[in-house]
Order: sequence, then structure tokens, then C-alpha cells
Amino acid sequence: MNLLFAINDKVSQQLLTCLYSIVINSPTKSLDVYVLQQEKLADTEQIEKFCRRLQINYHPIIVDGKIFENAPVNDRYPETIYYRLLAHKYLPKEVSRILYLDVDLLVINDLKQLYQMPMESKLYAAASHAALTNNMTEDFNRLRLGNYEAESYFNSGVLLMNLDQIRQTVKATDIFNYIREKKLSLFLPDQDVLNALYGHEIIKIPDEVYNYDARMSAIYLLLGDGKWNLDWVIEHTVILHFCGRDKPWKSEYTGRYSGLYKHYAHRVKKLMKSSGQRDKLK
Repeated sequence: MNLLFAINDKVSQQLLTCLYSIVINSPTKSLDVYVLQQEKLADTEQIEKFCRRLQINYHPIIVDGKIFENAPVNDRYPETIYYRLLAHKYLPKEVSRILYLDVDLLVINDLKQLYQMPMESKLYAAASHAALTNNMTEDFNRLRLGNYEAESYFNSGVLLMNLDQIRQTVKATDIFNYIREKKLSLFLPDQDVLNALYGHEIIKIPDEVYNYDARMSAIYLLLGDGKWNLDWVIEHTVILHFCGRDKPWKSEYTGRYSGLYKHYAHRVKKLMKSSGQRDKLK
């Protein structure tokens, strides 16, 4: 299984928590983790030690800024917004499929079914949170971005990538030109560009399973006619995503799944402090 992250020094500890949750709940013979970064992370030694203990193959990738020489880059559009969109430019050619994950999530069940899903000629698989808002928002996004063929507006925090197809289709110049032309109408630049240019090439996956917005548990309960309760989430949801500004690693966070996140973070701290042989993970 190949996983992709794009982080800076501010969230290196959150990367460890996310990886720990994956190893615990999604066993695989080989786990290769590629981490895009603008410069070498300050916690690189700790990350490497952690990955060795969990038998993860860690691949740091320092992104070469030359690719952005013709890109619109400023305070609102830093180089980092292009990392996920142009990941195929930095990854090894032999990597044909990879799962991109935001770092602010937990994997609480097996990723295997998502990772192995057939994609045929589609570029991506992703979830939409449209049901949590309303159809007016969907129509507004189609009008704003100009992609009327897209099934929905997709969240890019969990993104299965068909790299063989992406290498043939996704061009840096198309992305740069689109941002130049539409910059005043973009709210979430990289996610907006993904939906505008490639939304019609995305397979829709259920968000209650693969991109559960942890802020919206009450709405999920209503949408599922009471079925999608806490017990259902623990048994069936694969990815809990802590979207938004409030994050579970902050002391003031009081969301429904805060205790679950803090438990995983605590286990990571214990693992890193321990010495001797590799701790049992279960």
C-alpha cells in the first residue's frame, strides 16, 4: 500500500498519530509512505525512527520548486497548494496507485477495500460532503467552477490516485492557467481546481465510510435515519476526518471523537518514549 502526505513542521506529530492508526487498523505486508515537504522536516530523525519501529517504509520527498517557475504564486497561492495536484511529478514512475490523506484524520478500520477498488480509466476516487449541506451549494459550486459534468463537489482530503492515468491527463500548465483565469472565484484553491478541471473524472465514494466529517455527527445521524450512530461509526467507518479549524490535538477541542483521537496520540507518545524491543501495537 502506498500512502501520500504533504506536511510541514507544524503537523509532524499529527503525521505519527495518523500513521499509527493506519498500522493498527489496516494491516498490510508492505506500507510505503511518501511525504512531500518544502524542505527537510525538523523532526525527520524522529519520523524515521517511528517508521522503523512500525515497519513502515518512509520516503521523504523534497519538492523541487523549479516546476513552479511559471505558476501563479503569492501569499494566497503558495507553492504548497500544488503539491497534491502535481504529486505525480515527484513520485517514482513505478508507483501506479497511491492514497493521499490529510494529516488531520484517523483510520479506524481497514483501508484495503478502498485502496484496492477498481478505477479503470478514472483519475481519482473521493468523497463528497454534499449531503451534509444542500443541493443549492452543489449548484453554486458547479456554476462557480464551470464543471457541470462533475457528479458532485469532492473533498480532496482523502484522494485515491490512479497515477498511470493522471500522468497522461493532468498537466501543470492547465492548472496554472486555470488559477490565473479564475483566481477571484476560488475559495479553496487546490480543492477547487481539482473539482473544476477533473471533477468529472472522480469516482464517488461514501463519505460516511471513507471521509466522515467529525464535526457533523448529528447530521449523519439524521441522514442515516438513526443508523449511523456511534456504534455504527466504530464498526463501519474507515476514515474519521477532523475537518475545519478546530482540531482534536488542541486542549480546548470537545468534539464527539476527541477522546478517540487523544487516545491514539497518547499511544504514539508511549511508543516513542519506550526503549528496547518494538512494542506490541495491540
